[in-house]
Amino acid sequence: MPVSLLWAVDVYGRVYSLSTGGQQWEQCRDAQLEFKRVTAAQQCCWGIACDHNIYLNVHASDLPIRYQEETYENHRWNPVDGFSERLLPSDRWQWSDVTGLQHQPLDSFILPSKSWEWEADWYVDENFGGEPTEKGGWTYAIDFPATYTKDKKWNSCVRRRRWIRYRRYKARDTWAKIPSEQSGLPDPFNDISCGGWEISEEPRGRLSLWAVSLQGKVWFRDGIYHHNPEGSNWEEMSVPGEVVQISCGPGDLVWAVLWEGQLIVREGIGRDCPQGTSWVVVDSPSPEVGAIHVGVGVNVVWAITKDNKVWFRRGVNSHNPCGSGWIGMVGEMIMINVGLNDQVWAIGCEDRAVYFRQGVTSSELSGKAWKVISVPRDGDRSHSSASASSLYMLQIAGCFFSGEVRSESNPAEGEVQDPPAAGIALSPSQSGGPLDPQWSNVDLEEAQSQQAGAGAVLDSADTCSLSSVATYTLALEEPYGADEHPLWAWVNGGGCSVDCHSQLNWFSSLAQSVQSMSLSITPAQTAAWRKQIFEQLSERSKREMDNFRHYEQAIEQSVWVKKGTMQWWRDWKPHKWMDVRFALEQFSGPEGNKDGILFIYYNFNEEKKYLHAFINEVTILVPVLNDSKHTFAIYTPERTKQRWPIRLAAATELEMHDWLALLSVSCCDSRGIQGPPSKQAIWSVTCKGDIFVSEPSPGLEAMPYPTPCDQMFWRQVGGHLRVVECNSVGVVWGIGYDHTAWVYTGGYGGGFFQGLASSTDNIYTQTDVKSIYIYENQRWNPVTGYTNRGLPTDRYMWSDASGLHECTKTNTKPPSPHWTWVSEWAVDYSVSGGTDREGWQYAADFPASYHGYKTLKDFVRRRRWARKCKLTTTGPWQEVPPIPLSDVTILPCTAQSSVEVVPLWAISNKGDVLCRLGVTTLTPAGSSWLHVGTDQPFKSISIGAANQVWAIARDGSAFYRGSVSPQSPAGDCWFHIPSPSKQKLKQVSVGRTSVYTVDENGNLWYRQGVTPSYPQGSSWEHISNNVRKVSVGPLDQVWIIADKVQGSHSLSCGTVCHRLGVQPMEPKGQSWDYGIGGGWDHITVRGNSMEPPRIRLPSLTDPSAPAPRSPLSARNMEVNGNAVRC
Repeated sequence: MPVSLLWAVDVYGRVYSLSTGGQQWEQCRDAQLEFKRVTAAQQCCWGIACDHNIYLNVHASDLPIRYQEETYENHRWNPVDGFSERLLPSDRWQWSDVTGLQHQPLDSFILPSKSWEWEADWYVDENFGGEPTEKGGWTYAIDFPATYTKDKKWNSCVRRRRWIRYRRYKARDTWAKIPSEQSGLPDPFNDISCGGWEISEEPRGRLSLWAVSLQGKVWFRDGIYHHNPEGSNWEEMSVPGEVVQISCGPGDLVWAVLWEGQLIVREGIGRDCPQGTSWVVVDSPSPEVGAIHVGVGVNVVWAITKDNKVWFRRGVNSHNPCGSGWIGMVGEMIMINVGLNDQVWAIGCEDRAVYFRQGVTSSELSGKAWKVISVPRDGDRSHSSASASSLYMLQIAGCFFSGEVRSESNPAEGEVQDPPAAGIALSPSQSGGPLDPQWSNVDLEEAQSQQAGAGAVLDSADTCSLSSVATYTLALEEPYGADEHPLWAWVNGGGCSVDCHSQLNWFSSLAQSVQSMSLSITPAQTAAWRKQIFEQLSERSKREMDNFRHYEQAIEQSVWVKKGTMQWWRDWKPHKWMDVRFALEQFSGPEGNKDGILFIYYNFNEEKKYLHAFINEVTILVPVLNDSKHTFAIYTPERTKQRWPIRLAAATELEMHDWLALLSVSCCDSRGIQGPPSKQAIWSVTCKGDIFVSEPSPGLEAMPYPTPCDQMFWRQVGGHLRVVECNSVGVVWGIGYDHTAWVYTGGYGGGFFQGLASSTDNIYTQTDVKSIYIYENQRWNPVTGYTNRGLPTDRYMWSDASGLHECTKTNTKPPSPHWTWVSEWAVDYSVSGGTDREGWQYAADFPASYHGYKTLKDFVRRRRWARKCKLTTTGPWQEVPPIPLSDVTILPCTAQSSVEVVPLWAISNKGDVLCRLGVTTLTPAGSSWLHVGTDQPFKSISIGAANQVWAIARDGSAFYRGSVSPQSPAGDCWFHIPSPSKQKLKQVSVGRTSVYTVDENGNLWYRQGVTPSYPQGSSWEHISNNVRKVSVGPLDQVWIIADKVQGSHSLSCGTVCHRLGVQPMEPKGQSWDYGIGGGWDHITVRGNSMEPPRIRLPSLTDPSAPAPRSPLSARNMEVNGNAVRC
């Protein structure tokens, strides 16, 4: 899990942050600002300073914040001047926006604040719909407005071109003042809260910012998203009373506290209306005591009343934001905050310490106990340097900074209390006692209308200020010493990602003592111990083994058998599950070599029969996801050709994993494969996210008789990924379904592999999140319009993408028991083709081409629903935070090359191109990202030999990066390469001299004319169809994932295929050889730099030489250039 920050403000206005991986508070050292409140998201932190201004602190990142300004230059043709700036009176402006309605000359664009700077001057965009335009970037049309084309025609009377200029946000890791409104600022703010980034799958970075003014008004900051972190303007929201405090959750929950002690809830918050529509009043947890503070999360609401009691609101969710009732909790706090994953932080009433709520899970949102966060501050020392003026402000401006909650024994209002001789009375955690929590949640008690202790409640009308949190009245000098507990006024965990599995070092000094103890052991001592242990082991081995080697072995070989009961999917029709007995017989020879046989015993027509497979013939063991059974498939070369494996089902998931681990170890032993994958290994990923690796044989690329790729042995590696890329020096990166980047650690095993099947080190916890999609289908009829009543021949009204399988919200389950739901069903608006405001797509009939707007010919419609699920597993992978990626590529090195720094390029999930610095064999994760500027978002990238970098933009256009070298790792400019005619590209792979691309229609293209002097090439040549992905290796070997491959029973999708006949003089190859499949989604051969052996063919004139016999003579080869036969 990436490192995130917990923010806090002490009573002197100093802002601190505590990392989830750290052990001390780090002070934000910026100017001389003193803050009242802070509110954080994962990428930024907002704050209200004591000068009443709002400041923004955007965390530093290797990915810059760039905003693209654009304007259009319009021309009209006339017989005298040709195309000129002279337009008709009814025409649009000469410089306008894309609609032509707004006047936008180049000099009208100004920077919104001092936090921005221009990257460069204005320039013309010469890209149009994925194709390069003529020089000048002009596009032509008959008139304004119309359909524009890049080609000038005889009837083209108008033209236009787009001008682009980028501005960059430069105020990173510093507090930047939000610019004032042109019409004047609202009255000073007293509270602020940000959230809303999870509202209906909004683009990452979009925030909702709510603020409360001193007069009790509520304001909403509009236009905050990733490319505009400051937002646009403030919008006042009407409220039923004076508000003193507000809290906004990551989703659509917004609660506020009124001056009278009641609470209000914002309703109507959604994707198209993030500010909501109306307020609903909710009574205080206690009728006699009003609320003073509220904190909301995704599905929880916590509140604090004037008597500092803590309350939990039950029954809160997106469909019922008001909840159903209050539950009293143990503890006395002055403020409370809810962060990511509904984790809770609070500040104690007596000791002013920060407390963390332990035991908060999705099933127990109220948690179990409060635990104090006891870590030192950065440079902890006496803080007597606080200025007298700032302390004076804290005392006289309590309504600005925070209110006070005093008992009857407190001094009168405005009186400064002298510090006692022994200091303020300390709690056990302050006085150096045990760090146990002061309170534990013993019982949850329902809120009663009449509470027993109501008479003991203070008269809070005179002693409590509802404007904010309590602050001590402090002396002007020596507020607290170096050894005393800091006094906190505010805490916020809106950007702090903590869950029940997080390992935090916030609660004790045990980790520090262990660290100090480990530091006392010198490397020389470690080396001496290792040498001593090695000598003792060598002496023991010589004593117990070497002295008895001359004895004859008592047992030549050993045999052992493991049996069990399973179900087998019958090979012949009618196909069905049959109860069988399953046995693995393994034996070892006198030389230690191991082998075995699999037996499946079944009954057919009351006759006992069996099916067998030799262990050394098994090529892969694949777990198969099934709704009702725990199944796995066993492939051999013959069954790989048929696309029909042996399918077995175990009674339990544990039993299936035990058999898979045992069979995998047996297969590896029979082939002599041990330990982690080699640097030359071929990596692949199934459509379910399982990772497989194969050790290539030297004859895999041999000519003219290569090793058949259906004889390749694949073994599983722990983890879960969507994409994996490698090279021949051992650098391997992967990307999960949630766009998290992972780097290979050099281990093996993980997942369900335990014991000898997995390495003991370099195995780490890995998480992944993916979305499950279902479709709601409707048909139009003249009476009721669109309804869920379709024709008898229609698809299911709730179905998958194909419409062949019924999938409803209730019967759709996660892919396997290892996955757990982490969200509710929500409409997905990010569907290809666009949607309307409600997420619907329209078409003439099922199935057809869908579009996001309704026409008169549209009689059916559909919309996609998405729900996220999460997987937690283990594998030899470590996370590379913090930028999420969509694609990655590593320089394919040859066996003889010696590269110190390995070039690695990637594309973020927003489409930014990045170059990784500091990647070596010792530090495969690298050190930092270098951003490479582009005019549009990209989706695929590949780097080949001699630092050839090719990329595909999201509009399907191809680009080549010029002047990339070790001295200039990011290059200098992009060259636009025309795409194949009427095709949009989606993926590219570059080898030593070859460049291959795949378009959106599944066609594979080869770039002709690529030479060192002209690396952009000259033209595209079609190679094959039905291709999903392509991988080109360091020797220009070509492997693909193909669809619609013919099997013995049906067409197979997602099959690994190898291009045969690839030679320096014939880089396009000749035919395809089929390997494992279907169900595969990704393959990379960019680590296989193993030169094939040179085979000398016998002379045709030598009669004594035997006739050459191809091992592929009986194989299903295809020579027509297509990957499949349809």
